[in-house]
Amino acid sequence: MIYRETYTLSNGNTIPKIALGTWQTSDEDAERVVKYALDIGYLHIDTAIAYGNEVGVGKGMKASGKKRESYFITSKLPAEIKSYDEAVRHINESLERMVTPYIDLMLIHWPRPWCGDPNKTYNEENLAVWKAFEGAYEAGKLKAIGVSNFSVEDLQNLLDNAKIKPMVNQIRVHIGHVPHDLIEFCKVNDILVESYSPNATGRLSAKKEITDMAAKYEVPVSQLANRFDLQLGTLPLPKSVHEEYIKQNTELDFVISDEDMKALLEIKE
Repeated sequence: MIYRETYTLSNGNTIPKIALGTWQTSDEDAERVVKYALDIGYLHIDTAIAYGNEVGVGKGMKASGKKRESYFITSKLPAEIKSYDEAVRHINESLERMVTPYIDLMLIHWPRPWCGDPNKTYNEENLAVWKAFEGAYEAGKLKAIGVSNFSVEDLQNLLDNAKIKPMVNQIRVHIGHVPHDLIEFCKVNDILVESYSPNATGRLSAKKEITDMAAKYEVPVSQLANRFDLQLGTLPLPKSVHEEYIKQNTELDFVISDEDMKALLEIKE
């Protein structure tokens, strides 16, 4: 079962190959869906401070009754936090909201503030935040550290100047949008790629070539999309608040042929 399969991060820690994404999941729904996901076998939950649902995620963790070390939690530092002191404060507050002694993976949510200057690199600011991550990692508060939405240039800044290199880069990867150069750069530098929006927020179902392919394998488009990302060697983060789909997203015991993977890779948005 995909629940039990893992990747190994550059620090030697393992990470489950699929996660329940909680973007756009309310704090109230988060408690229910996290408990359900952990109950049926999920071992990886992805949240973020900006999602505003860490309290609910923490309640779902507790309600599941699972031992904390038996599952993996990812959260993210908001994009607008670009100083060492603020990063330290937000990491500690994230731990408090989820009532957990550690977070398995913490990411910088975006290299630039949401409303920042698009022409500014924010290299120094990201290094300051990364220093806070390194400190929390060395203190055991974070078991792994990484980034999200970082380009090759953003990653190179950390690789060239940081003490600990990023272990993960969470980016948008789905049928029709595969940033090959960035994925290859991450692979060469032993940075695991996590794929958010594997179903392109539902847009894939509008493409006949994708729905035809899913029909060929007798699976929903969402399952085809998750399997596609897995076969790229990435970690998909499907999200849903509906129990049927939460379970369905992990029923991936089929393999897309090399010929069909090639056809899917030729599809453009």
